[in-house]
Amino acid sequence: MNISTTSAQYIKGVGPDRLKLLKRLGISTVQDCLLHFPRRYEDRSNLKPISELKEDEYQTVKGKVLSSSVFSTRRGRRIFQLAVGDDSGKKLYCLWFNQPYMKRYFTEGDTIIVYGKAQKTSRFQIIHPEYEIIREDSPTEDPIHTGRIVPIYPLVSGVNQRTLRAIMKHGVQQYSRYVQELMPTNIRARHHLIDIHSAIKNIHFPINDRQASEARRRIVFDEFFIHQLALAIRRYKMKLAPEGRAHKIEAESEDEFFKALSFELTNAQKKTIEEIRNDMASQRAMHRLIQGEVGSGKTVISAYGLFLTVSNNHQGAIMVPTEILAKQHYITLSNIFSEIGIRVVLLINSMPKPEKDQAKELTESGEADIIVGTHTLIQSGIAFKDLGLVVIDEQHKFGVQQRALLKTKTQNPDIMVMTATPIPRTMAMTLYGDMDISVVDELPQGKRDVQTLWLDSSEVDKDYAVVKIELKEKRQAYIIYPVIDESQALRSEGAVKMYNKLKDEIFKEFEVGLIHGRLSDEEKTTIMKDFKKGKIDVLVATTIVEVGIDVTNASIMVIENAQRFGLSQLHQLRGRIGRGKQRSYCILVSDAQTEEAQQRLEAISKMDDGFDIAQEDLNIRGPGELFGKRQHGLPELTLGNVISDVEILEEARKEAFELISDDPSLSQDRYKALKEKLTETFKEKFHLGFVG
Repeated sequence: MNISTTSAQYIKGVGPDRLKLLKRLGISTVQDCLLHFPRRYEDRSNLKPISELKEDEYQTVKGKVLSSSVFSTRRGRRIFQLAVGDDSGKKLYCLWFNQPYMKRYFTEGDTIIVYGKAQKTSRFQIIHPEYEIIREDSPTEDPIHTGRIVPIYPLVSGVNQRTLRAIMKHGVQQYSRYVQELMPTNIRARHHLIDIHSAIKNIHFPINDRQASEARRRIVFDEFFIHQLALAIRRYKMKLAPEGRAHKIEAESEDEFFKALSFELTNAQKKTIEEIRNDMASQRAMHRLIQGEVGSGKTVISAYGLFLTVSNNHQGAIMVPTEILAKQHYITLSNIFSEIGIRVVLLINSMPKPEKDQAKELTESGEADIIVGTHTLIQSGIAFKDLGLVVIDEQHKFGVQQRALLKTKTQNPDIMVMTATPIPRTMAMTLYGDMDISVVDELPQGKRDVQTLWLDSSEVDKDYAVVKIELKEKRQAYIIYPVIDESQALRSEGAVKMYNKLKDEIFKEFEVGLIHGRLSDEEKTTIMKDFKKGKIDVLVATTIVEVGIDVTNASIMVIENAQRFGLSQLHQLRGRIGRGKQRSYCILVSDAQTEEAQQRLEAISKMDDGFDIAQEDLNIRGPGELFGKRQHGLPELTLGNVISDVEILEEARKEAFELISDDPSLSQDRYKALKEKLTETFKEKFHLGFVG
């Protein structure tokens, strides 16, 4: 039986109508049902005599039904009451409001297990307890709602725990034997993993904590193993890809590049450049991820790679997510390369047609050495003469398919991917395990002297007073809002409304500008140019400036409703200031109510290292979908957690890479099911193919 295609409606207790509700939980097939795991468990196995019950604690009692009745309150509420007794000689009363029909479920003398919070008035009672009737005619049937470790599932409106738990029990009993065992016996034995059928049964209905733990470990190992196997195959295929370009490196030519720089490189930059030098000298195509937060000097590192490929008579291209950033890179690279005769060309959609056509001609003829652009570079009308190096900046802003399209513009180019979002090691292993990774974890001397303060909204006048002090010193300011227009749902003021108030009232003696995502590219470019030139003193903005141009004179940023931003996003925004020599200030305005929001704001106030912040963000939010399937092409993890399960991740990664090294085509019979699973999972996302 193929449980991945069998409808979940055939599970006892489901049917066509209930299936519609289950689909809102992502359950369409039997397999979906079996893989809908509990989010936690409650231990209801510790049976308490009624005489030993404690007030206001959740407890489990086993006894016999002494009587049942339905009565009405003065306000007309109908209450079903059950009296339960046990060998201790005491009574416990169970009450359900507005459910008189429940009387027909119980018979005097029934053995029953109940679970809930005991309340003490003149007697002990439990309101709306979980219950299980132990029938004499089915003594072998296991209780599933009480008297054991009970699974608690994610729910959707219309389906309660009791109903879903019963469905899960039937699903496990009917279909768990049809779950395919993917993991070869030798790997299971090496890592002491239980078989998949036991894992599925015990993840849903464990008898004890050990069973639950072993089941979870097996399923988490499988999740990580499949992810890492896909990465291992992709990395192996890269090694076997058509030969790349072995770049010749001449010391005299390199000296020319370094002399063109007007500053001293950091040790982190030098180390990364050495790694790129070794990659590009090899016949094998480079696939390297450069991690470094805003201001760490990644553009100069990319410039070295571009210089190297042009020096070997190839072209280089750098693709960035916004036209503003493209223009910034164009200016930066032009300044570096103008002295040494390398031609840099800008290619973006908003260019006038004659200029754009000329840029396309220069690119196709090879007269353009380095081409800087946005997604325009991957459009069908753009051709390169001989593209040797592809640089993708702010990679998380592009989809996996967009990145792949740029590679198709030439034969097996070197690839350099850059991100200003520091990624903790465990997340990098999960998302980019097929790439070599360089970490630029050092800022140039004198960078990032930023003091971060967290104030509540009642102190907003102080914020503006500090901003005015900076403006009077001829500095510039950002004021950031989470939304463009006012949102009642988010209880957040919008950038447009506040722009008018700031311009007309609070900063009326200064020039105030507004930038947000609904403006045209031309309008955004003009505003950022004016801000950079100092024509605008205060820039009111949304997160569009998260990836923007360098304005070294901007010394203060106010982030309104700061609790609406993620920790890494706050750090990215803060990176827009502190780029000059002056002391800078980031003021977080927030009346954060939730514990998570308070943790984020406390962390960003105390921390300034991007990698520490990224790890803290992971700790607070959990792995979740920090980058999203669109960016890395991998399905999300169901149970695995790259923080708490890092040891399992490392074991699975080692096993996966060793397996592909030994048998890259998974040709042995014992890997047949594994190969089918990989093909099914990744054929649309990874273009996964096997060697041999």
